[in-house]
Amino acid sequence: MLNIPGPSSRYCDGVTRRSFLKIGAFAFGGFSLSLADIYRAEASTGSTTSAHKAVINIYLGGGPPHQDMWEIKTEAPREIRGEFSPIRSSVPGINICEVFPRIARNMDKCAVIRSITGCVDRHDAIQCLTGWPHDSLRSIGGRPSIGAVVARVRGSADPSVPAFVGLAAPTQHRPWADAGQVGFLGPSYNPFKPDGPGMENMRLNGMTTERFQDRRTLLTSFDQLRRDIDAGGVIEGMDSSQRRAMDVLTSSKLVDALDISREPASVRERYGDGKPYQFQFDGAPTVNDQLLVARRLVEAGVRCVTLTFGRWDSHGRNFDLVRDHGGKLDQCLSALIEDLHQHGMLNDVSIAVWGEFGRTPRINNGAGRDHWAPVSCCLLAGGGMRLGQAIGATNRLGEVAANRPVHPGEVVATLYHNLGIDVHNTFITDPTGRPQHLIEHAPIRELV
Repeated sequence: MLNIPGPSSRYCDGVTRRSFLKIGAFAFGGFSLSLADIYRAEASTGSTTSAHKAVINIYLGGGPPHQDMWEIKTEAPREIRGEFSPIRSSVPGINICEVFPRIARNMDKCAVIRSITGCVDRHDAIQCLTGWPHDSLRSIGGRPSIGAVVARVRGSADPSVPAFVGLAAPTQHRPWADAGQVGFLGPSYNPFKPDGPGMENMRLNGMTTERFQDRRTLLTSFDQLRRDIDAGGVIEGMDSSQRRAMDVLTSSKLVDALDISREPASVRERYGDGKPYQFQFDGAPTVNDQLLVARRLVEAGVRCVTLTFGRWDSHGRNFDLVRDHGGKLDQCLSALIEDLHQHGMLNDVSIAVWGEFGRTPRINNGAGRDHWAPVSCCLLAGGGMRLGQAIGATNRLGEVAANRPVHPGEVVATLYHNLGIDVHNTFITDPTGRPQHLIEHAPIRELV
């Protein structure tokens, strides 16, 4: 915990100087780490700030039906093809499901992968977040996620903003709320979670995010804090790690980025709020507004944002679920792509949209599709990639990859490449002292 000695004085807003100086201890899974501890860990491992590239990893928890997303099987029997028809996109020859008309109009800024293989029949995001099998290096903590690696290798783009933020809302099936594991890197590289202990520690003695909107009160507290510290000569005695921690705690940049009320109403309406939440059960809601938060976080300096959108475990009423979740995803994802493009950020920000596996070709008696690990799908956008492509295909019945199988590790390697990280020559040292590759696959050759 960041503690700065000095007398306990009370400001006009009721916040004591001592209580304010104690905020900033982040609790991560049984570990209590201060911001200063985290920044010292970064410094000791040689993290450096570079040009700001970022990734937004959107996890479709539950496993989206691949044949009802980006590759409608028009030649399959109806009991396999289902209820949807394909629509043309802005790229000749690429047709996608009818529930995604806005994404279809933005297909020149996207690439769809129709042949993801190597998935495992497990309801979690590990492969989407790390690119590695579940048991890889499990004895020493497991493989770190993209966000943890980026925080380790690149560090913060802005000293007052975390490198890695996880927006995933809590879920009854807890693995669907995974923002990204740190693996063997340790808790210093855990994501900042706005609805978790990190945000609680950003509050001033009970001051909520609503009260943070009162900028005059907030800035008065910060200005008085800085004056009091400087008057006592404490700042001069801090090490650089403590100074960086203070930059976060005395900056409203992160809190501002999380506050979408600062966006024009027209922008918020373009994204929507994803309500009413349907088919949620034990999974995530359709959090359209989190995609707007993700854009604001990246704009503020965050390098990796993760979130979980909806619950796609469609054992029953598959087509009703896809109409609901798909229509909402169509709205907010197209808004994100267009928004990043209009802000001149799309070439620097990679978007990945995918789930843990696909769904069975044959429709069950409950009008649903069950788990199907042999093949899945993914949509990518931005990142300076060669877009306007459909990569791979399944066979006529959507059972297996008929051509160009793509492993989840290739997708993750592509995201690293887009972040400016050379996956062939960048290593991180594990707790045993051995250098480890970030990923064992190469980036997707068609895209980079």
